[in-house]
Amino acid sequence: MATPIGKGHRSLNLTLRKELGLYANVRPCNSLPGYKTRYDDVNLVTIRENTEGEYSGLEHQVVRGVVESLKIITRQASLRVAEYAFHYAKTNGRERVSAIHKANIMRKTDGLFLKCCREVAEKYPEITYEEVIIDNCCMTLVKNPGMFDVLVMPNLYGDIISDLCAGLIGGLGLTPR
Repeated sequence: MATPIGKGHRSLNLTLRKELGLYANVRPCNSLPGYKTRYDDVNLVTIRENTEGEYSGLEHQVVRGVVESLKIITRQASLRVAEYAFHYAKTNGRERVSAIHKANIMRKTDGLFLKCCREVAEKYPEITYEEVIIDNCCMTLVKNPGMFDVLVMPNLYGDIISDLCAGLIGGLGLTPR
């Protein structure tokens, strides 16, 4: 299912996600007994919105040498993935949901994502809710991954963070995909 870089057909993964409505990419990340890494007790879950964001496939050349890629964030998709994350946390005995964002810079897109997460969080008072800027999230994950439980985020951040989390326990081959 490889996608050629910079040319060729559209990503088959992206096409399948959109056509089948696979909006939540859920990736548990747990330390494996007997497999020694820097961390012995990693137990977190990344939940990535899987259908929009920078992976919407909306790119074009503005003028020669200038390419623009549009980041699409919708209320519907943000509410849907936030609801999934909180429901997952509740039904799996998780205590905290962290919304990962860059709303300090992307005020409108990531701001909408956070607004939706806050709205859903109000329906789950038994789950602790926090907002973490992605930069700080990355630093905290490599210093102390135990600070996180369930992380919910837009598409691109989830792509990066889920691979980072896999590195905490030994690599992509040790995580469910």
